Amino acid sequence: MIIAVRNIRAEMNIAPGKPLDVLLTKGQPEDAERLEQNRRFLAKLAKLESVTWLANPEDAPLSATQLVGDMEVLVPMADLIDKDAELARLAKEIEKQDKLIGGIEKKLGNEGFIAKAPDAVIEKERGKLAEFQSAKKLLEEQQAKIAAM
Repeated sequence: MIIAVRNIRAEMNIAPGKPLDVLLTKGQPEDAERLEQNRRFLAKLAKLESVTWLANPEDAPLSATQLVGDMEVLVPMADLIDKDAELARLAKEIEKQDKLIGGIEKKLGNEGFIAKAPDAVIEKERGKLAEFQSAKKLLEEQQAKIAAM
């Protein structure tokens, strides 16, 4: 659970020291028991203000989500980020990925490069292209989540 909260902080660019309210849903009875036994440690290590179980997952507000087994760890996003600033930052990151993708696509589209470069170099460039495209997709998903808030 601590790793899930830290991943959400990293993905959503939330300061590590900012106390968070966390919602949990879809967990097993053992998860609730474990939470109660370790509530103080979780609060301290994950910087949690509160942890609340939701009986009905449909009641959850728009949140960043991570799975821990069957349990969903939700961090409601409404008051945590400056929506306009985060959208601008994401747009800038997407633009950067587009430039990187364009450069590699241009290189891979150059018949001279393909003819002269060793196969290992070509495969490395294709790997980079896939990596940049994947990063762009994640940024776009994040942008859509924030725009929907």
